[in-house]
Amino acid sequence: MTTFLTDADVRAVFDWPSAITALRVAYSAPADVARFPSRAVARGDGVWLRTLSGIPANGALMGAKLIAASMTNRSVTYLIPLFDQETAELVALLDGNAVTGFRTAATSALAAGILTPDKPLRLGVIGSGFEAQHHVRALAATRELSAITVFSPNPASRARFTERLADLAVTLTSAESAPAATAGADLVVCAGRSRDEQPTLRGAWLEPGMTVVSIGSTLPEQREVDAEVIERAELIVADQVDEVACDTGDMIAAKYAGVVFDDKLVPLGDVVAGRVSGRPSPDGVVLYKSVGAAIQDLAVAAMCVRRAAEWQAGTPLPVSISPVRK
Repeated sequence: MTTFLTDADVRAVFDWPSAITALRVAYSAPADVARFPSRAVARGDGVWLRTLSGIPANGALMGAKLIAASMTNRSVTYLIPLFDQETAELVALLDGNAVTGFRTAATSALAAGILTPDKPLRLGVIGSGFEAQHHVRALAATRELSAITVFSPNPASRARFTERLADLAVTLTSAESAPAATAGADLVVCAGRSRDEQPTLRGAWLEPGMTVVSIGSTLPEQREVDAEVIERAELIVADQVDEVACDTGDMIAAKYAGVVFDDKLVPLGDVVAGRVSGRPSPDGVVLYKSVGAAIQDLAVAAMCVRRAAEWQAGTPLPVSISPVRK
């Protein structure tokens, strides 16, 4: 029997600590490109279909995330099918919209937990939309935050940000500029690209010991941090090394500016598993850069399916696709 989880079901059963634990387990496994190949994108006239697929090494549910986009209508649909590895049975279908936002922030929180000093964190946030809010909640679920300062160009958006996060009982401050939001922070989260694709974080603003999380530049035409951020970073941790290095506007611009970073770019899995130190020196700048990956979608989606079974949430489908003998 196949279970279908709507977007509302996913939101109801989701839990930040459980998601971060699931991601820690997933990233602790040895890297295997055969199990998690590069994403594939089919393109048409104003439409595209992206596929991220994976088979976890620990025997957990395998599957994929499909993203169908009609840019003409500015509409996107996310679908995640999950299969049992032993029987190939279709175990679950999920609306992947909420999973996508949750898994990005949960993975950032996993990375930040390793890359930042073990102390209450002063958090600077550039961006005030749902990704920025998710990141604050993910971090607050696993780390003590002493203060949060946010900047985005729209004062009304900043006001909504502080209002929606008021339940965290952390001092929330709205800054009038990105440098002001960055000043004095231990951790800076960049989660809001500029409309003209100019960097929203500049290396000149960084202070010794800072950790930067950048999640808003995932394509060659997108920019979020400038070349000086890449140059100043003592260590760059990537969820997908090849895609971060070759397919993001930030890194492409850094290469064009003559910045060499190959020798300091490492996979997130190596840091999670302890094969690489997450903070080479106390005063160094560390950058975590994310483009998203199937391993994140599958770990969080499978966690939601487990919790849905415990809560008796979701809808059993009256029909399913039965495996066939080959």
